[in-house]
Amino acid sequence: MDPPTAIIVGAGVGGIAIAARLSKKGYRVTVVEKNAEVGGRCSLLHDNGYRFDQGPSLLLMPTFFHQIFHDLNTSMSAEGITLKKCTPNYRIWYPDLSTLDLTTDLTTMKSQIESHEGPHGFESFLHFLLESGHHHTLSCEHVLHRNFPSLWSMLRLDLLLALPSLHPFESIYSRASKYFHSEKLRQAFTFASMYLGMSPFDAPGTYSLLQYSELVDGIWYPVGGFRTILDALMRISMRYNTTYLMNTTVSSIELTPDQRTATGVRLADNTLLTGDIVIVNADLTYAYNNLLPKTSYGRSLTKRETSCSAISFFWSLDTTVPTLQAHNVFLATEYKISFDAIFKRNEVPEEPSFYIHIPSKIDSSAAPEGRDAMVVLVPVGHLPSSSSLGISAQEKEKDHQQAQDQKWNPLMNQIRTKIHSRILSSTGINLTNHIIHEKIETPLTWQTKYNLDSGAILGLSHSFLNVLCFRPRIQHQHIQGLFFVGASTHPGSGVPVVLSGSGITCSLVEGEMAKKRKGRGKMMRYGLVVVMLLVLLLVPVVVLVMSRSEGLFGVDEL
Repeated sequence: MDPPTAIIVGAGVGGIAIAARLSKKGYRVTVVEKNAEVGGRCSLLHDNGYRFDQGPSLLLMPTFFHQIFHDLNTSMSAEGITLKKCTPNYRIWYPDLSTLDLTTDLTTMKSQIESHEGPHGFESFLHFLLESGHHHTLSCEHVLHRNFPSLWSMLRLDLLLALPSLHPFESIYSRASKYFHSEKLRQAFTFASMYLGMSPFDAPGTYSLLQYSELVDGIWYPVGGFRTILDALMRISMRYNTTYLMNTTVSSIELTPDQRTATGVRLADNTLLTGDIVIVNADLTYAYNNLLPKTSYGRSLTKRETSCSAISFFWSLDTTVPTLQAHNVFLATEYKISFDAIFKRNEVPEEPSFYIHIPSKIDSSAAPEGRDAMVVLVPVGHLPSSSSLGISAQEKEKDHQQAQDQKWNPLMNQIRTKIHSRILSSTGINLTNHIIHEKIETPLTWQTKYNLDSGAILGLSHSFLNVLCFRPRIQHQHIQGLFFVGASTHPGSGVPVVLSGSGITCSLVEGEMAKKRKGRGKMMRYGLVVVMLLVLLLVPVVVLVMSRSEGLFGVDEL
């Protein structure tokens, strides 16, 4: 029997992970990717000896990473991946020029917290850590490794009992405010909601699980850049004979005439690739509105809450900035107002908070000796949704270029000036004359490079009505053989969560193929029964014909 075949649209985190999982199980897997390199938003940028992580730049929840390699009968170390622990996790830079180092070192945390909260502050911090630990444990046990295809799937006693302890109807900020009186500490323990592309004043309290992982498991960095993990997963998948088609665009998902079953994908050059299973790792909202027949559900996705977008600067410096750490967070004076600008008014904040990553601080291979590679990420509002617009790629590209020239270039100049000013006041370093080369990503480039609806860098939001059974399904509700993996389907965005989601998708694909095999088995059994019945019916006829033949040509006639 021929092995089952799977076609995966997109070679991002989810696409590579599911390719490795399925190919190990004996599937013949083909991954189709529109860009020249794998990784999607986890791609690397290179510039004359400088290396930048384009997207994720810190490894959280390390057990999720170790788990997928374990599932593939290997390990990260066996695949040549070296992780370095970031110490401290971050340095937070406040507008008044004070700093706070978040770290797994409890002695250091104790002295810093007590300086803001007084002698009893550390005890409150431990209570906060206990709550965020509950969020982490309960989420892993009840949510992140399970599927929620319908409302009924949420009606499990264990989940219903755990739900109040997850604080889904309170914000991260409101929960932190119960433990910390200092505004600085409230900010320090809530800004990580930006990992989800959400405001800390809106993100459900459940997601303080991120702070728990940071403060207990630590933050890690893979030597060679974040994409080394994806490169390792790709190599594993190729050992099991996965095929990667790069620089290849999918124009549509092929369906049977009744549009009830996926049969493959059609490429931009009109080539048809067929498969038993199709898995979409492209942006889910984009896929529903561009790769599948138009539906009201697809259009509704463009109206859902989405994550924010970002402007990212990639600077090759001719010097180092000693006071900056590998990970730095610069917070705005008006903390809430800056988030409201992004998430309530969909704008660029007047005074932005921003994140600086300097990989060369922890991995010397990221920049020439005596120099730093610097990434500056500024969260901004996303673009108006465009997935359902009936315009050609050429027209869209032209419109994007005009918008880039007219709106984003002036904004980038303003933001760059503000960042330089803030770094100068905080560190005493004037970067203006130290940047020898610059690359920039804007909401428009995120949209065009990776087909991200609205340029939303983390897909759909994680508000309560966008998670669990309310999030788009992993398995298409009406089309057999069509599945999704990635940020906007369950269980959600973030590299470790998407890696976990690939395991759920793999299980569902296996279930679908088992049904097909069972169906084929039934058909074969029915076929054998039919053949046997025909044989039983034909035997008397044959005997009768044979007997008459003997009567016509037998001995007694001679």
